[in-house]
Amino acid sequence: MKFKNIKPNIELEPFIHSYWELKGNEYDKQWERNFPDGCAGLVMNLGDICLTDNGTVSIEFGKSYMVGAMNSFKDSFIDNNTHLIGVCLKPASITNFYSYAPQIEFTNKTIELEKSNSFNIDKILRNPTNYFNQFYIDRLNNNNIQLQSALQDIAISKGQLAIYDVAKRNSISLRQLERDFKIHIGLSPKEYSNIVRFQYALSVIKHSDKKRSLLDISFECGYYDHSHLANEIKKHTGLSPSQL
Repeated sequence: MKFKNIKPNIELEPFIHSYWELKGNEYDKQWERNFPDGCAGLVMNLGDICLTDNGTVSIEFGKSYMVGAMNSFKDSFIDNNTHLIGVCLKPASITNFYSYAPQIEFTNKTIELEKSNSFNIDKILRNPTNYFNQFYIDRLNNNNIQLQSALQDIAISKGQLAIYDVAKRNSISLRQLERDFKIHIGLSPKEYSNIVRFQYALSVIKHSDKKRSLLDISFECGYYDHSHLANEIKKHTGLSPSQL
């Protein structure tokens, strides 16, 4: 399997993490697992039908789909004829480009887009990066970064700041913060914060010396003990820490 990320135009960097492309090869015929990261995205299929959402959804050739933010893992089947291309949006930025129902309605789902919001396959095949840049520059409806301050507070604390304190720092009620997160991200503030902390823990585990204990990593990442960390990893990946 070949996977690559491409940076967007500098004008779009506040809203888009990257454009990406995945191609299967002759050795691929397996389920690939994606872990939650708090981001929504878009995908178009340039190859054979691809099963996703743990086998419940078929992504068809030439069609575009919205992929909502996830609060658990998701499996997709990759084989030698798989060819997907897509866009990873930054948290809460989907409303800068699209007018949809609250994102909570798309959580953990892959939904086919109507034609007016779909990508043009001929233009993508000619030059995907240029096409995506122009597509999203033309669609950018405002330059406000939704929930920017709250998201920064959570990111800086690596998901360890209490949600009450996030609301207090941003002079907003807990109820309003909950509403805003569900509208613009599709997750509650606590779910999103837990995902940020989980992703940080994954990074620490990946880059730590094998002799370092899981208990030590747990304390660094704000978990009560190694069981708490192991349970969170299992929840978000379906795997134990030793299987990562």
